Amino acid sequence: MQNIPEVKLGLIAVSRDCFIISLSERRRAAITKACAAKGMTLYEAKTTVENELDMQKALEEVKAEGCNALCVFLGNFGPETPETLIAKYFDGPVMYAAAAEETGKDLINGRGDAYCGMLNCSYNIGLRHLKAYIPEYPVGTAEEVADMIADFLPVARTLIGLSNLKIITFGPRPQDFFACNAPIQPLYDLGVEIQENSELDLLVSYRAHKDDSRIPATVKDMEQELGKGNQYPDLLPRMAQFELTLLDWAEENKGARKYVAFADKCWPAFPKEFGFEPCYVNSRMNTRGIPVSCEVDIYGALSEYIGMCVTGDTVTLLDINNSVPADLFNEEIKPNYSKYKLTDTFMGFHCGNTPSCKLCADHAVKYQLIQNRLLENGCKPDFTRGTLEGDIAPGDITFYRLQSTSDGKLRAYVAEGEVLPAATHSFGGIGVFAIPEMGRFYRHVLVGRHYPHHGAVAFRHCGKALYSVFQYLGIPEISYNQPAGIRYADENPFA
Repeated sequence: MQNIPEVKLGLIAVSRDCFIISLSERRRAAITKACAAKGMTLYEAKTTVENELDMQKALEEVKAEGCNALCVFLGNFGPETPETLIAKYFDGPVMYAAAAEETGKDLINGRGDAYCGMLNCSYNIGLRHLKAYIPEYPVGTAEEVADMIADFLPVARTLIGLSNLKIITFGPRPQDFFACNAPIQPLYDLGVEIQENSELDLLVSYRAHKDDSRIPATVKDMEQELGKGNQYPDLLPRMAQFELTLLDWAEENKGARKYVAFADKCWPAFPKEFGFEPCYVNSRMNTRGIPVSCEVDIYGALSEYIGMCVTGDTVTLLDINNSVPADLFNEEIKPNYSKYKLTDTFMGFHCGNTPSCKLCADHAVKYQLIQNRLLENGCKPDFTRGTLEGDIAPGDITFYRLQSTSDGKLRAYVAEGEVLPAATHSFGGIGVFAIPEMGRFYRHVLVGRHYPHHGAVAFRHCGKALYSVFQYLGIPEISYNQPAGIRYADENPFA
């Protein structure tokens, strides 16, 4: 997938000088071997850190190898100061893990006490106000530490991506969509760069791409992707022109940053002036790993990019849109999914920005019904054409969002669920979603914590990694769907 970083992980072992250094080195080598057996490659630093000079030498070694993320491994108790200074001086995400004792038959020279050392390590990380990834249970055998590293990789990829991300916007938020408006100061605090532009800038660039020599090849690619869903072939050259405009803008404006996301204004002026709805092009950009959020939703674009880095796959941005009618639930869902209540279900919808690979086979380019009523008086669609519509394919999903409050405080939510194989009988890119205890989550998190109507959707269960990313970023409030019987803080106990 384009537009997301590749993680090159370094492994540095540390050793307290009153312990046997070979114990840490032997255990480090075992981790490298265990990672290789699981299909993961890493650079094993030859310098074992016992003091601050070793720390500097080890950092020079991993930096020379191009490492952009680190696992610091306590093969024994470990030296508290040098091991935590690694996180201070390394420019990238760092995880800490510690060695479990291997056998009860060798607890004299073979005992490392890393279980104890991890406590002092975490204490020193706190003293220095450093950020680090620490697994849920950070002590293990070589194979278990390799599994911890596997969990760390998507987190590291996301953190590296965010530190090199620029979000490019076009236009202000549409009137009556202030729910997508939020202060951008917290983005700078995260290390994300912002470039805000006018819709006119985009229109001028689009017109400059008229007769671009690459348009025919892009049209052919669209035709192959759509197949029978190519209902408006006359529209494809215009949409290809727009896709090339966005790709060129990204390349020419990312500046010192490596990765780009867009947050574009897509109505009400856009379709009439450009001659189409941008939804299908947005879906194709998402497939490339370049999120384009609707309605200038900057935090939506940020959330999408986070999901792409975590999963290595495309994502989408949907309205948390409408309730599932009781008759549809009783007839098509309840007989096959008795574990869900009606209030566990809802429909996620957007006009047509979901990538085609995440829709059912009968998807097609259509027209935006709501905009057609608003802008073309419900007549034969012309410039309101360009949405990619179809039911979203069933499967596991994670609904999530990182958002700023109106006073500039970051918060996030994560909830795992699934898209059900139930026909929506509706329009747009839409699906029937089921999330356990969604009704309470909707009331006490989405409504109660003042989240906007847009949510990002990753097409697998990845709550563990997302939660870890938000923790590493220092997000003070991370909500999730509480199981039945566990109250939210503001939940009425008598309800």
